[in-house]
Amino acid sequence: MVTAPVGPPDRPVVNFHGIVTASPEMMQLFELVRKVAKTEAPVLVRGQTGAGKELFARAIHQLSTRAKGPFQAINCATLSPEMLASELFGHVKGAFTGAIRSRPGLLRLADGGTIFLDEIGEMPLDIQAQLLRVLQDKTFTPLGGTESVSVDVRIVSATHRSLRSAVQARLFREDLMYRIRVVPIYLPALAERTHDVEALTWHFIREINRRGGRQIERIGPGAMEAMLEHPWPGNVRELRNVIEYAYAVGDGHILTCDELPPELRGESPPDELPRPSAVDDSERQRIVEALAQSRGKKGDAAERLGMSRTTLWRKMRELRIE
Repeated sequence: MVTAPVGPPDRPVVNFHGIVTASPEMMQLFELVRKVAKTEAPVLVRGQTGAGKELFARAIHQLSTRAKGPFQAINCATLSPEMLASELFGHVKGAFTGAIRSRPGLLRLADGGTIFLDEIGEMPLDIQAQLLRVLQDKTFTPLGGTESVSVDVRIVSATHRSLRSAVQARLFREDLMYRIRVVPIYLPALAERTHDVEALTWHFIREINRRGGRQIERIGPGAMEAMLEHPWPGNVRELRNVIEYAYAVGDGHILTCDELPPELRGESPPDELPRPSAVDDSERQRIVEALAQSRGKKGDAAERLGMSRTTLWRKMRELRIE
């Protein structure tokens, strides 16, 4: 048991293209990345939210023969289907209301380089079909266009969910799954990475110390024990936020336990959102039933509910419907 404030551990830490680690499990993954980067094989990175999937995608790009080409990234879960299609494939003038000029999509902007499709498991089925064409024929048609565009891009994808389960639920195309996961890479959660909670804690402390202001030199015993025991559901991103929080609420050269967020101190944080109302519960049930009856097809579900697909996507996010 730690009984006194501790300083940085005396063990080697590696910075692999922005991925900081002291974990032997991660070192093994780096060797795999070096090998995969030399090929043109599509890669699927599996891992929890905040585990560093985009950093691995960038490392693959930087170590490949495409390193001098562009790297483009998009999160498929944050955009409506219409916006996602426009961002990926671009559009011609007049393709939809507000399209006052033609615009190239990320696929064209990534020509000669790599495109990273984060949370590809959330991609709608109709866009999946268009992406399959890119993988098979290296061509696509911009929204509202009639002529095909040729591109030379490497696709690296990522997801936190099982694509096989999505295929079984008819939410993801089986042929596309096999195309994008030629080489799967599984990232361990932060809690499974030996020595990395300490290594990354001190990495972030040094980084924030360089900004000036408060200078943390040691970590109190209770604080270190709390961080080592925490399960880190948000992984590296959550750990960084915890250190930022400690700098914001504390002072002095020692990071103490009372400067950690409530959940790390074993306290329940106050509810940040009001409880759902009866109306919300009713609407949530209607949407869940429509999705079940439509076998997950959001277009069919929206039609059953008498709303647009964009409205359905917005309501699903507001009501936290997976």
